[in-house]
Order: sequence, then structure tokens, then C-alpha cells
Amino acid sequence: MDLITVRDIRVATTRDDLVFAPGELPLGGGTWLFSEEQPDVTGLVDLTALGWVPITETETHLVVAATCTIAELDRIPARAEWPSHPLFSLTANSLLASFKIWNVATVGGNICTSLPAGPMISLAAATDATAVVWGAGGLERRLPLAELVTGVQRNGLEHGEVLRAIEIPLTSLAARSGFRRISLSPLGRTGTMVIARLDASGEAVFTVSGGTTRPRVLRFDGLPGATNLRTAVDAIDDWYTDPHGAADWRRAMSILFAEQLREELAA
Repeated sequence: MDLITVRDIRVATTRDDLVFAPGELPLGGGTWLFSEEQPDVTGLVDLTALGWVPITETETHLVVAATCTIAELDRIPARAEWPSHPLFSLTANSLLASFKIWNVATVGGNICTSLPAGPMISLAAATDATAVVWGAGGLERRLPLAELVTGVQRNGLEHGEVLRAIEIPLTSLAARSGFRRISLSPLGRTGTMVIARLDASGEAVFTVSGGTTRPRVLRFDGLPGATNLRTAVDAIDDWYTDPHGAADWRRAMSILFAEQLREELAA
């Protein structure tokens, strides 16, 4: 779609270019930005020429640049020491987009759009990823990705801030995990998604997304019993209804999926 209110597009090549005038927005892949009218947007700042390496690894984290494409994320090689590696492909395929979109859409764009069905939000929240946020004047802050997204198309980014990267702990990739997802049609938007993780420390983490206004992360010192897990999922209070599913259906399926994953991880 043509953005008829946009009068200027700048290509950022250094961090100094990341200064946003009123009405300017950062541009990654643009797959959502150009999908509908943006009447308040008067300018775009293209981030793709900044040269951020898509995937890097430190001693403790896998760092995924905000400009990393879905295709690049899906091509991360599997490793024997990463039992949770399948989550990359499972969440990427939940985007239900063509290969053309996969090669343009970015991890950061999917997160910053902050739609409940954003699969990169689900991946990052389920793996305890940290969001690295850049602000004006060289400022940088970090916060859990699950706290960055605050509601439907709402997040904690202030005007002038950009998501630089997400940092996924290698310990999360080394954990055992399970995945469940459902939609109203075979190629439909996610109705609910539940990802469970059992860390080497014994901590169990269940992440519910897609059917809630923001990712909900439930933590237990060990694998919970069926009653405790059901109670925790049932206590989520921001189920919602839209054309992709009713709140009560999303709640019921999330409870069912959580129990299936609990049994799977207990086996």
C-alpha cells in the first residue's frame, strides 16, 4: 500500500542517524507498515543499512539483531546441545507467510508491531530473551522481552527509541521444550500458542501468547502438578475475542495445551 502521507525516507547508516522527528518511524522489513494506511506517519528511517550482523553468539547468549529476517532466523543451524532449537522453525512457520515475506520481514519488526499473534514475541518471551533498546544520545537500556510488549499494538518503546536486538540465553536453548499452537483454520492466525520449557536447573516455564493481549510467562520451581498448572493458566485475565477466536475457546485450549506439555516434559 502506498503511504501517501510520507514525505521523506532517510537511510540510516550510523547510530547518529537514529534521530526521529515527530511523525517519523523506523523501517525494517516494512511488511506490516505498508499493509495498511498510516495517516500519522510523515517520514521513515530505514534501519536495514546499519549493517547489524543478523546472528551473533557470546559465551552466554545468542544475539539476534532486530533487522535479522525471519528466513535468517529459521536458518540457524541445529546443535545437539540445543534441544530447544526447533522453536526457531516452529515459531517462524507460525507467521504463515510466503518465502517473499520471510526474506523481508524482520524479527524486530514482528516484535515492535506488538500484535498478540506475533510469533517472534512468543519465541523471545518463551526463551527469556532480553530486549536491547537504543535511545537518543547513545543511551541503551535492557528489559525482559515479555515486559516490552504491553498490549495489543502497544509496547514500552518511547518515540525515538529502537529495538537493537534480543539476547536469548544459551541456557534456554539447552532446555527441553514443547510447543502447541491452534488456529481456526489450517492457515489462520494463531488462536493461542503455548510453549513450555524445563531448564537444567529444574525450573519450569510455561508461556501463553496469541490469545492474550501480551505474552504471559508462568514460572514454577519445578514441573508443576496438573492442578497448580491449570490454576495458573486459568488465572490469566486478559483473554480476548477477535475474528481469530473467542476468549473462552482460547482459554480452554491453552489449559489443554499446558497440561499436554506438562505430561510431555514429565515423560
